[in-house]
Amino acid sequence: MSKVKKAFFCQKCGTKHAQWQGQCNSCKEWNTLVEEVIEKPAAKGWTAPDKAKALTSQPIPIAAISTNEEARIHCPDQELNRVLGGGLVPGCVTLLGGEPGIGKSTLLLQISLQIPLKILYVSGEESQRQIKLRADRINAKNDHCYVLSETQTQKIFQQINELVPDIVIIDSIQTLQTQYIDSSPGSVSQIKECTAELIQFAKKTHTPVILVGHITKDGNIAGPKVMEHMVDTVLHFEGDRNHIYRILRAQKNRFGSTAEIGIYEMQSSGLRGVNNPSELLLSQNPEHMSGHAIASTMEGMRPLMLEIQALVSTAVYGTPQRSTTGFNAKRLNMLLAVLEKRAGFQLGAKDVFLNITGGISSEDPALDLAVVAAILSSHHDIALPKNTCYAAEIGLSGELRPVPKLDQRIREAEKLGFDAIITANFKQKTLPKTGIHIIMRNKIEEVVYQLFG
Repeated sequence: MSKVKKAFFCQKCGTKHAQWQGQCNSCKEWNTLVEEVIEKPAAKGWTAPDKAKALTSQPIPIAAISTNEEARIHCPDQELNRVLGGGLVPGCVTLLGGEPGIGKSTLLLQISLQIPLKILYVSGEESQRQIKLRADRINAKNDHCYVLSETQTQKIFQQINELVPDIVIIDSIQTLQTQYIDSSPGSVSQIKECTAELIQFAKKTHTPVILVGHITKDGNIAGPKVMEHMVDTVLHFEGDRNHIYRILRAQKNRFGSTAEIGIYEMQSSGLRGVNNPSELLLSQNPEHMSGHAIASTMEGMRPLMLEIQALVSTAVYGTPQRSTTGFNAKRLNMLLAVLEKRAGFQLGAKDVFLNITGGISSEDPALDLAVVAAILSSHHDIALPKNTCYAAEIGLSGELRPVPKLDQRIREAEKLGFDAIITANFKQKTLPKTGIHIIMRNKIEEVVYQLFG
């Protein structure tokens, strides 16, 4: 055993310091340094046994490296396949983050029970009996799914060497610890070292590894930021626990696009992939009410029709309120200023409440026109034309700006039975041949005149 050494690690960025100081030299955060005892033996981490499918790394001329695309491991979950870019790549390390109770463990257990491969599900948070109870609730069976309740990486690698699984799932990385570092689980040094050992195992054996990561109150994955650089794919599972919909987004993907999203519906029997979310996110209420507008948005490469609800009322307490759910509050203030300056609507003494139904949050600028239409509809108490949707960005001078991938938005609107779409003026030759009526306008005043006369 080598000599025990002490070091100070920043809990924000993971930078190592020789002695304690008030401010981290790297990230400039205050009071984030924590003392940890570290030990560095000569041999540590995962070692490949004879029966494991280990590969020896050799220097190869770049011209001799094969560029044939490796076969991916396709999951029965089509939403996950879409986000990953076609499935799991052999040897990839995927980090899945999300709020507590959002459904991370449920999603990974479903994957373990659906893929017809040998899978080792390692849980440091739940016992094997608890995982079995969740599996019974999901009502899926896989005789090749093995469950291990363990937190020490050396013991986990012993089981991996005996079982030789095709996929390894770790729930979660913050609960693991290695015996070569004398600090508590969840510390910066433990997370970094355990992640490095798992990455070494994945790259040497070409075995996909999926890690679950806790997040902080700021929404970032707990632990050093370098962990997100070390892994191949970073996924975020988000949504409101008060709503049934969950969104899986790719923040980083070395083997695919980060523009794709997957949408799930939380049910008593687990998570169900939503193939056509637009129909579920739109209200089926037959009554024609004011303050409702349908926006044609893009979430990654997928077109979505979102319902915007707005309520405009007289401010009772003197200071008007601006409240939003699923929409940027600062952008709402900008749109209200444009309406007052360019269209002549005095909303400075009005309360404005805005909501995107279904618990969905969106940053697509194409929401601007639908938001303005819903606000004016509630202000006049006049319902908007039925079966009409909106897709345009609004500039500070009140002009309507075209949005990307408009042809996909138009096709989605036509597929869902909309009769017309109001958008910005763009080149005629780019118009798709559809049966929907495309109404092009240049300024917000023209849209107001058309909707309310």
